Amino acid sequence: MITTTGLTKVYSARGREVTALDGVDLHVREGEVFGVIGQSGAGKSSLIRCVNLLERPTSGTVTVAGQDLTALAGRGRRASRDLRAARTRIGMVFQHFNLLSSRTVQDNVELPLEILGASGADRSRRARELLDLVGLADKAAAYPGQLSGGQKQRVGIARALAGDPKVLLSDEATSALDPETTRSILRLLRDLNRELGLTVLLITHEMDVVKSVCDSAALMRKGKIIESGTVSELLATPGSELTQELFPVGGEPSGPDRTVLDVTFHGETATRPVISRLSRTYNVDISILGAAMDTVGGRQIGRMRIELPGRYEDNVVPIGFLREQGLGIDVVDGGSGTAGPPAGVLPRTRAAGAVAK
Repeated sequence: MITTTGLTKVYSARGREVTALDGVDLHVREGEVFGVIGQSGAGKSSLIRCVNLLERPTSGTVTVAGQDLTALAGRGRRASRDLRAARTRIGMVFQHFNLLSSRTVQDNVELPLEILGASGADRSRRARELLDLVGLADKAAAYPGQLSGGQKQRVGIARALAGDPKVLLSDEATSALDPETTRSILRLLRDLNRELGLTVLLITHEMDVVKSVCDSAALMRKGKIIESGTVSELLATPGSELTQELFPVGGEPSGPDRTVLDVTFHGETATRPVISRLSRTYNVDISILGAAMDTVGGRQIGRMRIELPGRYEDNVVPIGFLREQGLGIDVVDGGSGTAGPPAGVLPRTRAAGAVAK
């Protein structure tokens, strides 16, 4: 549904050039919720604004629903008629709502339809339908200043849906909201994705957003996509940086000649007593250095950092047993004392010294 190929965006300011996007290749499948995550300055907002050509890419192509938007852009600064028509099929939700304070809630939702030349009766009918869909039917006559942050964002979502788009872009739509309101907005986006068949591309710096609603995700850093894929694929990929960010665990070896492993549980393995079976089968004491457990897409996912006595070569058979159980295994320290935890892994919960026997 959304494909970018070799996408580059270079900004010029005060005689300097800043590369915001550096050859970004991205593919978002029809009907999925795709999250792009990264720290401030990673290029996330530039990416999403290039997807609907609010920002013109310096090079590369953007294809949405089979249309090459970059080919429709034309040479002038103003969007061509064909590009404006293509944009009507792409809804956009902004971080700071961007509502007109002088217009009522209903009038704000009607605005895109007014620009498209729809009749007053059609605008009113569509706006009421959308406000009902986002749970704000009783706020049609209110003004933005009378609404909470979550309600304002629901109005923003309703407005983004006014043109019956096939794609919804969300630029940090929950970052200005409190945790409970964030959860309600994410549930709404997921419900809209399922009920309307929307393809949703969302930009965020919050890991919980990816865990809550995303089918697939990409990690951005310095204008590049570091890795991407479905969340389930990433969780099953040894050494995945995104998995380490989603489920950070920490803990240092308790002494020399110890093997430290990061173990990822997903699917059926999350509910099986694999670690205790390992301990009993090989008569080995296993120290749990850290653990993180959560639910992703309705499935329980967990990561655990464990320590085995002896160096890696002494633990080849126990490690093989864990892999045979379908667990993802990353060797953090093989007992030489030279390897440290993977980059980006931060302590979350720690139970150093706990022993499973």
